[in-house]
Amino acid sequence: MFTGIVEELGTVVAVESLSDAARLTVRGPVVTADAHHGDSIAVNGVCLTVVTLADQTFTADVMNETLSRSSLGSLRPGSPVNLERPVTLSARLGGHLVQGHVDGVAQIVAREPGEHWEVVRIELPDPLARYVVEKGSITVDGVSLTVAALDVATFDVSLIPTTLDLTTLGRKRPGDVVNLEVDVVAKYVERLLAASGEDRP
Repeated sequence: MFTGIVEELGTVVAVESLSDAARLTVRGPVVTADAHHGDSIAVNGVCLTVVTLADQTFTADVMNETLSRSSLGSLRPGSPVNLERPVTLSARLGGHLVQGHVDGVAQIVAREPGEHWEVVRIELPDPLARYVVEKGSITVDGVSLTVAALDVATFDVSLIPTTLDLTTLGRKRPGDVVNLEVDVVAKYVERLLAASGEDRP
């Protein structure tokens, strides 16, 4: 479990294509400082398992299912990535509950710079629309954000200077693809209502 508070902007060192997967090596001095084999680290919002550690880098295997459902398949050596270690029970929940299970990908539609922040408009895939509400939480490339505005096909998030400086979202441009994870609470509520016969179309 994560919180969507990015700890470090890492760098992809190597990508090895396998027959049915890929092996990703990422440099991240902060997240590897206390990491061990088998630990989880979120990479652009995708929960990956540490296979090996060496020289402030970690390697993780990424199966085809993950490559097809996230933007990790487009990563290349030199690509910046958002990194976060799992939250501990004694830590503050600075963002919201994030599983590291990507629900879909979407393109950035537009960016509108402001004096103190920047508004970013992102596509809202139809299958995810029912889980997104104005002023609710959403995870974009592993970053916990608040939905500032919402319409049928897009949603807006407002990025403060810290987010722009310390995450990949400050570097993304219109047309770039991002990973989305909706609030897991919304999915559980829908499932419970459906099971109790109170589902609404």
